[in-house]
Amino acid sequence: MKTALITGVTGQDGSYLAEFLLAKGYDVHGVIRRASTFNTGRLDDIYKDPHVAESRFHLHFGDLADANTIRRLLYKIHPEEIYNLGAQSHVRVSFDIPEYTANVTGLGVLRMLEAIKDYQDEGGKKIKFYQASSSEMFGSAPAPQNEGTPFHPRSPYGVAKVFAFDTVRNYREAYGLFAANGILFNHESERRGETFVTRKITRGVARILAGLDKKLYLGNLDACRDWGYAPEYVEAMYMMLQHDVPDDFVIGTGESHSVKDFVEAAFAAAGIDDWKKYIEIDPRYYRPSEVDNLIADARKAKEKLGWQPKVTFNELVKKMMKNDLEKYGVKG
Repeated sequence: MKTALITGVTGQDGSYLAEFLLAKGYDVHGVIRRASTFNTGRLDDIYKDPHVAESRFHLHFGDLADANTIRRLLYKIHPEEIYNLGAQSHVRVSFDIPEYTANVTGLGVLRMLEAIKDYQDEGGKKIKFYQASSSEMFGSAPAPQNEGTPFHPRSPYGVAKVFAFDTVRNYREAYGLFAANGILFNHESERRGETFVTRKITRGVARILAGLDKKLYLGNLDACRDWGYAPEYVEAMYMMLQHDVPDDFVIGTGESHSVKDFVEAAFAAAGIDDWKKYIEIDPRYYRPSEVDNLIADARKAKEKLGWQPKVTFNELVKKMMKNDLEKYGVKG
């Protein structure tokens, strides 16, 4: 039985990855930050109280800003694989808390790699490390973007992710660590956080139909992104760590759609044609520096990993819209 450690396990990707690895027969350990309220809702289907049931899924308190907890977990768990999905991951918020974003999203990766290096040097077994890199690293670089496209980040989040990406590559080359970067383009699902624009849209439409809201407030409708389905992307993470050699891979659909396209598709999926009367633009949601267009060139992942997306853009929107309509008791 292999053992995997996942940071960011309470998030969208972390919960899907935990389920995926458990189905593969792994012993899965997740890192969660201490909070005064429960933040493990996405894990309810797989978590079992250790006092009453045997389980291959375990939760530990920790923080990427604390090097001691990272080291302690390595020596306690002895994982074969680590998936680092933890981060301050909201791009717009990173402009408001840039130092914290750099500390967790950037330096947190350095802390993990240093711990892995020392663990292996002291006689521990080899650990394969996956870093959740981001298409936001490309920023204003011309689309489509692939593994050879120069980075031009346009947010503190993107800058921190570039630091993390280069740190992974440096530790791979300098110390021979099995460390891989997955440059994932936007991926969404029914579990997407409510502050991210896609889920904000589907939730907002559902609330309007439920009579709870009259308007949906958004920022830049012209920004274009490559949107895929999150469960397929966590499978790509797994495939990278099963590859013969550590490498970096772009993961995406190769299609670009604007925020406006997503709005139109969401309202259409809910049976509303005249969406414009429900949308208001709030300048507070604009970024100080915008990323206009991200499109993945994922040919390398297709050729070397055999990975390719299956869920289409419209299918993705319908899945998310159906989920939120059900949450608010609205018949689709």
